[in-house]
Amino acid sequence: MAHVTYSRVSRLLRACVNKPSVLPRHGPACCPQFVRCQRSVDAKALQERQKQHMAKGLPKQKPIAGVKQVIVVASGKGGVGKSTTAVNLALALMANNPSTSVGLLDADVYGPSIPKLMNLKGNPELSDNNLMIPLTNYGIPCMSMGFLVEDVAPIVWRGLMVMSAIEKLLRQVDWGSLDYLVVDMPPGTGDVQLSISQNIPVAGAVIVSTPQDIALLDARRGAEMFRKVNVPVLGLVQNMSVFQCPNCHHQTHIFGSDGARQLADALGVRLLGDVPLHLNIRETSDRGTPVVVSSPDSPEAEAYRKVASAVVQRLEEVTSIHNRKSG
Repeated sequence: MAHVTYSRVSRLLRACVNKPSVLPRHGPACCPQFVRCQRSVDAKALQERQKQHMAKGLPKQKPIAGVKQVIVVASGKGGVGKSTTAVNLALALMANNPSTSVGLLDADVYGPSIPKLMNLKGNPELSDNNLMIPLTNYGIPCMSMGFLVEDVAPIVWRGLMVMSAIEKLLRQVDWGSLDYLVVDMPPGTGDVQLSISQNIPVAGAVIVSTPQDIALLDARRGAEMFRKVNVPVLGLVQNMSVFQCPNCHHQTHIFGSDGARQLADALGVRLLGDVPLHLNIRETSDRGTPVVVSSPDSPEAEAYRKVASAVVQRLEEVTSIHNRKSG
């Protein structure tokens, strides 16, 4: 056996350094375009694997028993009149077609508004199947976390408890037979929005915003979130679009003009309608007598009925497109 000396190792190392590379210097491995192409292929493969893993981990959507179509009413931020819009949309759907059955679900666990807006109090009773029976007013069955806790009791829950509550509100309620279930979503783009979008088939989302720039930024985020989870965005409602002085009837665009219309154009969705900033809407909401039922002939009620008509039309279009793709 040859002895490995320092000089012998040095010669071997020098020979390896001076030895020409197996690949030519100007071959594909040294070409910048080849490297960029290879990285792009690797990135696409990684994205595809991530999509497959996510698809495996997502819960399988299961319809709510007895409910034909679910409409979610959402906003990127609070204070834009989302809950008031959801309540009056539900009532307007029924006002436009009295044979339509509509339910209302308050998914805003931390700040439930439906009990106040619909003038409902009390705890839901249980059916023979141990399901909660919704409380009903103005012909609309309603369910809310507000029926299960004290009026002023804060709900200080972590995410898992909120998800459990949402699951119960979705699955453990006897809705009967409904054409539409309108869901008043919490503001933002968090766990509740994802949980509802991924657990039940949602027919479409209605995004509520004021014309103000800061509200429109969050409205865009809300619309993009629903697109990411494959929920059709039916359109935008421009709330508090204009204020008309009750004395001189001069109109003022307090929050700006046509911001939601411009955002709808940018997103490629429809502007479902404009709802004015009016004292009548605020007063009737605070009394628990929504404007669609308490002042049905008012311009404000007419605005909500137009929004409801546009929502139904968009649902028909979305359903038609889905059926063509499936066929």
